[in-house]
Amino acid sequence: MRKSAFDVRRAFTATALSAIILTVSIGCGAAFAQGASAQTLWPTRGWQVSTPEEQGVDSAELAKLLEFGKTKSFDSLLLVRHGRIVLDAYYAPYTSDLPHAINSSTKAVIGTLAAIAIKQGLLDSTSHPALDFFSDRSIANLDDRKKAITVQNLLDMTSGFEWEEGFEGGREQSLADWDRSSNQVNFVLDRPMAHAPGELFYYDSGNPHLVSAIITKLSGMTARDYAVAKLFGPLGIAPPFWRHDTQGLSTGGGGLSLHPRDMAKLGYLYLHDGAWEDQQLLPQGWVERVSHATVDMHASFDPDLHYSNFFWVMPGRHVYMSVGYHCQVVMVLPDGDMVAVMTARNFCPFGKMADMISGAVKSETALPPNPAGRALLADEIRDISTEKPSAVGATSDIASVISGKTYQFPGNALNVKSLSLNLTGSNPHYDLEIYQPPLRFSGPIGLDGLYRKGEPTPLGVSAVRGAWSNPNTFAIDFQYLGSGEQRKWTLSFDGERSTLRGKAKDGHDASVDGAAGG
Repeated sequence: MRKSAFDVRRAFTATALSAIILTVSIGCGAAFAQGASAQTLWPTRGWQVSTPEEQGVDSAELAKLLEFGKTKSFDSLLLVRHGRIVLDAYYAPYTSDLPHAINSSTKAVIGTLAAIAIKQGLLDSTSHPALDFFSDRSIANLDDRKKAITVQNLLDMTSGFEWEEGFEGGREQSLADWDRSSNQVNFVLDRPMAHAPGELFYYDSGNPHLVSAIITKLSGMTARDYAVAKLFGPLGIAPPFWRHDTQGLSTGGGGLSLHPRDMAKLGYLYLHDGAWEDQQLLPQGWVERVSHATVDMHASFDPDLHYSNFFWVMPGRHVYMSVGYHCQVVMVLPDGDMVAVMTARNFCPFGKMADMISGAVKSETALPPNPAGRALLADEIRDISTEKPSAVGATSDIASVISGKTYQFPGNALNVKSLSLNLTGSNPHYDLEIYQPPLRFSGPIGLDGLYRKGEPTPLGVSAVRGAWSNPNTFAIDFQYLGSGEQRKWTLSFDGERSTLRGKAKDGHDASVDGAAGG
């Protein structure tokens, strides 16, 4: 199943992997607040925590949720009810101190910034023609349909641009070309029109990038800096990493990294109709438009999905969410006064997750203590918070022969340009070079079945382990914690030649032959 495709890319598509560790925060207290009332708990300076039962949630059902998360390669699962965290779980080796790439959930942040710009009077209306903000640019394929695109069309993915991103499979050509463009705003603006604005939903990560550019035009700041001043600051979120394009604009379709607890704050803002403490950050009606979205996504994998303001909506369940590739999700469940956050290295079924989360709620008030359920949850926590060693075979006799050699590979679907392994001595490590973007990585390798973590990088903290699967083949499990991706490769050796095998970014098997080059 395919979701957004902006996220299948860059270093994350070639080398990035992610993993899993888990903790559960427990405390006490309860207070139901469906709006910004005097009793509402505001987590600006930190979330309060509670036992599940004190907030009417069944611990045994949460244990089932964590177990299900294993099948979808979750990195984290966090649940907030009545303003308190009842589950805050991290699957080894991912940990709570690491930010997570939220991929296309970045779009929802961009939409939220557009709402703030309206509330502040910087943007008069979402019905404003989008091209008005780019009058200083020469735009190709200009016609009446393109002139009619509004900011709301961009927010709803109904701009009508001709675009190919593989929303439900297929090619991602537009996204790949956009990524290579020297001027990524103009790349989007220059696209021919395939439909009249508002006629048809089509997933297009160029739309939020134009909104990012509009925010910069109106505020004089990048979307990141505007968010730090007007959104992250009020919510108590530290300035995050946010990738930018070739012109220095914050990427609108992806590229933002947040901690799961901070992702939950975004959902909590929407749960409270755009209010935070004593401020109304979002204009009245903004969240209402999201929660009652009418734009049909025409998604064959879930025909119940609608869209609005860069949020995905399940009207039948009264649930809406930000969605990033490989299940980077902030889910708002107003009927249960809940926010759920998921980060993962695989896709997840939204409807099933919503049903399981809602099903864990048994009461609007506190439940009796549940020692058996708490024990099940504690057992599940211990299981997923402990890294499990993989099988380790005997060290091959050729380990010393290939160690230190750099194997060069021609252009390939695995995006690997060169790879060197040092598997002898007291410090086993790797050196990797990729094609797009042109980057080099180095770090330790665990040879005992456990990951070894490297130094922090802009892509996250590397975690790598490897083992000989036979005398001529070395298997590598490679990830960057918090990237939401994982790559498992095998490297087979035959003299000075080597064959690298693994999964390409679109999931198909790929291989490439290379040779020692130094």
